[in-house]
Amino acid sequence: MNKITNHLPTAELQALDAAHHMHPFTSDGELAKKGVRVITGAKGVWLKDSEGNRIIDGMAGLWCVNVGYGRHELAQAAARQIEELSYYNTFFMTTHVPAIALAAKLAELAPGDLNHVFFASSGSEANDTNIRLVRRYWEIKGQPEKRVIIARKNGYHGSTMGGGSLGGMTYIHAAGGKIDGIEHIGQPHWWAEGGDMTPEDLGLLRARELEEKILELGVDKVAAFIGEAVQGAGGVIIPPSTYWPEIQRICDKYGILLIVDEVITGFGRTGNWFGSQTYGIKPHIMTIAKGLSSGYQPIGGSIVCDEIAHVIGNAEDDFNHGYTYSGHPVAAAVALENLRIIEEENIIGHVRDVAHPYLAERWHALADHPMVGQTNLVGLMGSLVLTPNKATRARFAGKQGTIGFRVRERCFKNNLIMRHVYDRMIISPPLTITPEEIDVLIERAKLSLDEAYKAVKDEGLFVAE
Repeated sequence: MNKITNHLPTAELQALDAAHHMHPFTSDGELAKKGVRVITGAKGVWLKDSEGNRIIDGMAGLWCVNVGYGRHELAQAAARQIEELSYYNTFFMTTHVPAIALAAKLAELAPGDLNHVFFASSGSEANDTNIRLVRRYWEIKGQPEKRVIIARKNGYHGSTMGGGSLGGMTYIHAAGGKIDGIEHIGQPHWWAEGGDMTPEDLGLLRARELEEKILELGVDKVAAFIGEAVQGAGGVIIPPSTYWPEIQRICDKYGILLIVDEVITGFGRTGNWFGSQTYGIKPHIMTIAKGLSSGYQPIGGSIVCDEIAHVIGNAEDDFNHGYTYSGHPVAAAVALENLRIIEEENIIGHVRDVAHPYLAERWHALADHPMVGQTNLVGLMGSLVLTPNKATRARFAGKQGTIGFRVRERCFKNNLIMRHVYDRMIISPPLTITPEEIDVLIERAKLSLDEAYKAVKDEGLFVAE
């Protein structure tokens, strides 16, 4: 076999990929029909593929490349740490400086009394950790029957058995089942489920489902509630203003632990360090990953409040849980450098004061498009709801996601990465995006919407179910 490099012809790279590489959330049939796109380089908010196309990345990879691609400082941090200490574990009464320094920095940045960090290599792993943390906590407190964790339908907390079980996506549950002790309540999704209610009324209704579920199961059985500050993979579903205050009230009333999944919303995405700050939430545990290293190294973790950490840490028996790469020194060093960049370059200030206001102006103008029913945006994560009837908030007839997929395909052809979740289009660009780059993103998004709309109209698909 020839040496595999970026310089091989695209067709040869595609053939090798098809022969040997199993992709996440993908069918081989889809790859064979469409042909995989081969990314060969990236800088800032721009990707380059094997055909020489320059693509604007409206998704920051998978919601994660917060400081943009090609940061030399992060490469240097990794190289320095590899030469000094490439790896050592944090089991068996051992630690190392990068893990110490990163844990201390995260405790400084996190709100309230979230002062302790259990490291993982991803958000999925961290949410698996959270299941054990809360169950172990209640066991030590003399309430081992408090094992149930309540989550939300259409929430996403990873695709491991634990994280996938916490998530409320049935197609993930269908891929091998789910673990016991996980219950799901409704989501605060006004566009699809609000009917004649105001968003604020729906927010209260959905939050109060938590109280109903706690009382149905028994307070003595419920350990925790978990939710994303903003539902990401579910379609960038921004909660009504009434939702999180009511969830907080209910958790406080019944003494239920509150876990906020900040894998997407952490590290500047919503215009604050954490989405919990944007929505005034006071969690006992925060799940982190993605923007922690801007995707330059695989790292995640659970930031844990004093009470939980002290109860578990002072128990007579060990907390029998951990990963080979918990607090990996190279990943921790890169994450520290990434946090330095976010702070010293005032990237969160850029999101709040420059990028978000300009993107909001351009993004919300897309609501005038004949196929767009609603635009949503918080910080630098947003969605467009596609509909054949804005007034009735109707869904398209036929298989859900068909129209969204058509728009996504036009985006790809127009060198824009914008995802679809059923018939919602979503974006989450690098936090460093400039107004000029936002203009490019919007122009390509509008072109893609126009092209898809024409095709859908011509084919008679612009009809409500």
